[in-house]
Amino acid sequence: MSTPARTPESASSSRLSRPSLPSRRGFLAGALAVSATAIVGAAPAVAATREKARAVRGVQDWMAALPDGTALQRLTIPGTHDSGARFGGPWSECQNTTIAQQLASGIRFLDVRCRLIDGSFAIHHGASFQNMMFGDVLIACRDFLAARPTETVLMRVKQEYSSASDAAFRAVFDDYLDRRGWRSLFRLDSDLPDLGGARGKVVLLADNGGLPGVRYADPALFDIQDDYMAEPFAKYPKIEAQFRKAASRPGAFYMNYVSTAALMPPRWNADRLNPQVHAFLERAETAGWTGLGIVPLDYPNQRSGLVESLIRHNPVG
Repeated sequence: MSTPARTPESASSSRLSRPSLPSRRGFLAGALAVSATAIVGAAPAVAATREKARAVRGVQDWMAALPDGTALQRLTIPGTHDSGARFGGPWSECQNTTIAQQLASGIRFLDVRCRLIDGSFAIHHGASFQNMMFGDVLIACRDFLAARPTETVLMRVKQEYSSASDAAFRAVFDDYLDRRGWRSLFRLDSDLPDLGGARGKVVLLADNGGLPGVRYADPALFDIQDDYMAEPFAKYPKIEAQFRKAASRPGAFYMNYVSTAALMPPRWNADRLNPQVHAFLERAETAGWTGLGIVPLDYPNQRSGLVESLIRHNPVG
């Protein structure tokens, strides 16, 4: 399949301005020390019980152990927020691994931001071009799913740094599907499939009025926590509350964004929030919780075991 040529955009013209960074190393060091203590202090019996209750799954094919009839709403799905955002400086960057590396690590939700330019989709975070085109994202997904057909990828597609009409955005998306040959990769139905119907496909979550697929943020289906301007001390209680809601009130497709851009760059906020989320997921209280929904993270690879901990909060196959 052919992939689009890269746009001639210059790096300098597509970068966000970067605010000056106040020094908060002392704050982060103290916060991380508290979080690390919480992890170390977790009862060893909890981890042992989990391992006995669930077969060990490889992160690359963790969905293989689940029945075809499993509703996607009943899964706990590790994801990345602004999945392509690896360039542009500390205020633009949300990840430090490629799409292919994210999928191989167990990530199954991608948040893909597309700028319509010159008849193609360039991956952006705000004004920052991410040195990648939509075709590059699709190649990574195709290659991964060809090797791991038991898996699925849920992909939010959102228009970014562009004011093109929904119709124009749809026309370019259709060009990817048909002229460029990507239609067979996608599941484009408006209803949410079960896992069997999603295996080997990219399930489109359409965050644009012109696109086909499942309507992202449809209140009839989704329950989303995404307070991206809450500072970390205010953000964490919202994350925990959404986990508790998902565990106690199944039915909706929950989304629980751990990411935030308040006060500090995404990496610094992730260094504060990801350990707290990891500690919560490893509590004895949460050992049997499943169906926590999609959990988009910034820099998940920087917290060893975090993605695996989310995967363990899935039904026993």
